[in-house]
Parts: sequence; structure tokens; C-alpha cells
Amino acid sequence: MLRHTFVHLPGIGLKTERSLWQNGIHSWEFFHDEHARMLMPFGPRKYEALRSHLEVCREKLCAFDPAYFAGALAQQHLWRLFADFRQCAAFIDIETTGLGGPYDHITTAALYDGREVFYYIHGDNLDAFAMDLQKYKILITYNGSCFDLPFIRNYFGLAVDHIHIDLRYLLRSLGYGGGLKGCEKSLGLDRAELNGVDGYFAVLLWREYRKTGNVKALETLLAYNMADTVNLETLMVQAFNMKVSETPFHELRIPLPCPPPIPFKPDAALIDELQQSYFGAF
Repeated sequence: MLRHTFVHLPGIGLKTERSLWQNGIHSWEFFHDEHARMLMPFGPRKYEALRSHLEVCREKLCAFDPAYFAGALAQQHLWRLFADFRQCAAFIDIETTGLGGPYDHITTAALYDGREVFYYIHGDNLDAFAMDLQKYKILITYNGSCFDLPFIRNYFGLAVDHIHIDLRYLLRSLGYGGGLKGCEKSLGLDRAELNGVDGYFAVLLWREYRKTGNVKALETLLAYNMADTVNLETLMVQAFNMKVSETPFHELRIPLPCPPPIPFKPDAALIDELQQSYFGAF
């Protein structure tokens, strides 16, 4: 989608970009076409300046430098980076003991890069999560702007200055709300045994594990955390395709991914037991 994008250029907004598309100026390459030049609403000086910018864009795209484009694109357009820079993106999600009070901490975290899903546990390998984040240039979350990234920054003392695509706002722009689970349901994702498990229940699972040492509680928590993370890729692809469908470039839509196997299974009996035990605790 980036090669069809013009809103990152100085002085070009959505209205001008759509006008270019409507006039058949569909990609950067048209700025080297003398016939196409006659269709552009720019004077010679502006045209040459834009063409120079696009030369830099080609170099940055070949150099696999998403930061250059992220610095020029408004937050609402960062979805356009996904297809070109998918290989350096990671989907992440954390579970915590609370909303970020002075004694709250991360209990588990999960990271999925489209190839392999990784998990991290407090008291075991959680520091590796902070190190692994540095391997990626783009982080994709749901509500990470308000929760995950601030929590990670405070907990680890990291800058976490990655390019960030927050699916909460991207999906909202497409008419989908109701939290992560609401968006998943609207877009056809089924949690199966994890239906009804939410962030508060994740806190209860961690408490159960720490209190009793019940490994099934930890495994259920990890299954939930990893499902949150893996499902982000499907939501990102669906959102990307819906956004692309609003442009003339429908052929750029990408296939839905096949989610990886999650190595942990939720314990349905334990979920039912805790739901019965804590019913009314909200």
C-alpha cells in the first residue's frame, strides 16, 4: 500500500491523494511519467519537490526503514505500513496483577511475530520479554497506547519508542468497538473454551497459581494471554483489508493468516470453579 500512498508527502492530504487516484495517478512510479505529470495539480517546482521526496521514499523502502514513513504518516495512516513491514512487526499483550498501581506487576506476556509465539512468566523469564521487544521495529497491540506500553515502560524502565499500531483505534475507525473480545466476536473469531475469560479473570488465575501452585491455573492464563496475542494478527489483517477496500487498490488485500498452535490448553473445570467461587466479586 505504501507505493500507492501520497499523504506522507509535504502538503498532501487525503483529499489531494484521492484526487490523484481518481486521475489515474496510482503509485509513486507515475511521477516519472511525463503524460501523468500533465494530470497532476502541481506546478513545476512543487512537482519536482514531490518527485525528490519520492526518490527518498524508494530508498527508505528498499532499506527496510519503516521509521522514515512512520515519522511522515499521521497515526491514522500507520496501518499502511503493515504489508510492507510485516516481517519486522510483533503482536504483543501483557497480563498484570492490576491496572498499574505502585505494587502491580506483569504476570505473563506473549509476543507473536507471525512465525512463532513466545511467552514469558513473572519470576521465570520475564526479563527476556524486554530484550525480545528490541528485535522488532513495529509493535501491534489492542489498547496498548493506554495500557500495555505505559505499563511496560514503567515496569522495565524502557523507552519502548517503537512504531505502534493500536488496533483499538484502527478498528474503531472501521466501526468496531466493545473491547478486544467484542471486536473478535464481531469479526468472527471464537475463543472456544476461553469464552467468558477476561482481563479480570486473568488476575484471578494468577492469584490461584501463586496461592496454590496449581499449574493448570498458570497454563490457562498462558493460553488466554497467547490467544489475545495471536488473534491480533487476524484482526490486523482484517482491518488492513477493510482499509484497502476503501481505496482503488482492492487487489492489495492479503489472505487471512493461519494461527499457530498454542502450546497450552485452558482447564475448563478450573475456569468453571473459579467463576463459581468469585461470582459477585466484580
